[in-house]
Amino acid sequence: MEEIREKKQQIRDQITKKLEKISDQDKKAKLQDIENRLFDFANFLEAKIVLLYTPGRGEVETRQIIRRTFDYSKLVVLPAFDLQDRQVTLMKVDDPDADLIPGLRGNLEPNPQRCKKVPLECIDIAIIPGLAMDEKGGRLGSGHGFYDSLIPRLPITSRKVGLVFEEQMIPQVPMESHDKYVDIIITEKRVIYKI
Repeated sequence: MEEIREKKQQIRDQITKKLEKISDQDKKAKLQDIENRLFDFANFLEAKIVLLYTPGRGEVETRQIIRRTFDYSKLVVLPAFDLQDRQVTLMKVDDPDADLIPGLRGNLEPNPQRCKKVPLECIDIAIIPGLAMDEKGGRLGSGHGFYDSLIPRLPITSRKVGLVFEEQMIPQVPMESHDKYVDIIITEKRVIYKI
């Protein structure tokens, strides 16, 4: 168990170094390609209620994706994290500029004073962050376990889609019993259906 955790941390460190080497210009182009693939993706286009995320360190940036999702007349849902109780609350966001506040993980989260809770069973598609992923849908996150607890509670019909750069794809993510897989991965070069 401890050996797997050490391996996961090594991968996080390696991925962080890889990402630091990508120029801002290249990163911007890669983000645009990921966004375009997502907005061409049939499951995304058919979805009415979309769970997105605001990125933490090393996760694919989503600000433009969130804004563009509103243009497609979809309901945007973002997670709010409670580190103490280790809970995730899903909330509908109507205006990213007014509805988001700094969260405990260091990224923006829905303001509970302005946003309404959304039941898990309403989510049509869930866009999931990760620091590294593999072609089997294995996902390495920040280590807090929030998405590993969220993914199995989402409806079986909800597609779980990971967004990563090709530099974040690895041969195999070391998985523990509590780690959960995504169904599909979108990078700047391809859409990967888990094998």
